[in-house]
Amino acid sequence: MTGDLVDPRKEFGKAVTEAAAENPDVVVFSADSGKSSGFADFIRLYPERYFECGIMEQGVVGMAAGMATAGKIPIFCAIAPFVSERPYEMIRNDVGYMRQNVKLVGRNCGMTYSDLGSTHQGLDDFGLMRLIPEMVILAPQDAGEIREAVKAMIAYKGPVYMRIGNPKIPQLFDDRPFEIGKGTVLQEGEDVTIISTGSSTKSVLEALPLLKESGVSAQVIGMPTILPLDEKLVCSAAKSTGRVVTVEEHYVDGGLGSVVAETLCGMEHVTVKRIGMPMGYAKTSGSYEELLTYYHLDAVGIAESVCKYLAEVNED
Repeated sequence: MTGDLVDPRKEFGKAVTEAAAENPDVVVFSADSGKSSGFADFIRLYPERYFECGIMEQGVVGMAAGMATAGKIPIFCAIAPFVSERPYEMIRNDVGYMRQNVKLVGRNCGMTYSDLGSTHQGLDDFGLMRLIPEMVILAPQDAGEIREAVKAMIAYKGPVYMRIGNPKIPQLFDDRPFEIGKGTVLQEGEDVTIISTGSSTKSVLEALPLLKESGVSAQVIGMPTILPLDEKLVCSAAKSTGRVVTVEEHYVDGGLGSVVAETLCGMEHVTVKRIGMPMGYAKTSGSYEELLTYYHLDAVGIAESVCKYLAEVNED
């Protein structure tokens, strides 16, 4: 991990603004949250390409889909549950069914709106979006991947959903082109394969020294694309270690863990442990760090869950 912590929303907005300078077809839609989504510079530089629609997410999706039919590349960013849950029917029909070139971005995803509770926590967006045929789902893991994922998202012809967090994040990797549908081996290991996505990758990397102290050699795969999943890499890793753990700031059902489990269900001698949020509404509120600890999604909790899983598997 290198460099100063940065605001993922500002990095996202900066990347969109830079892309707009090169591509006049890039337009931005907002549901009363443009500056909070990092678009202050975009609004100043390209006011004629910025559409503030007020709190009417269903209508925004419809307008974005319409704009796409005219050859534009609409980007609609809002709080994750408001951009994925509230206008779901419109995303399904206007964007998915019509396969419009619309880019949907859920910010403040997962538990990052920690103190506002369940209404503002985006824990089911992967599950919802993956039910829309041909929807690409991205969850970049650090600031550099956010910037590169924006470029890849805009270049891709078709509907995309991307999620980004809210707390400041470090630079985990050197900048590199983002390839949709590809994961990366971040750490070699022999006992277990840990596959993580989004902001959870930081916690997984922080858990590695704890796992090493417990005698666990963990292979880590960073998976910034939920769909299409890098099935070749996942299957190869599962064949190598036989034990797979997924980690995500999403419900345990419906997200990365479910996609990986479905991919591996036909492989013999492979078991999968999914680490994520329990299915249910948040039972507590507080700071983001406190919630990560409470739900065992911090480094300590992840290490403990992996060790417990391996102990159970070895007993069998």
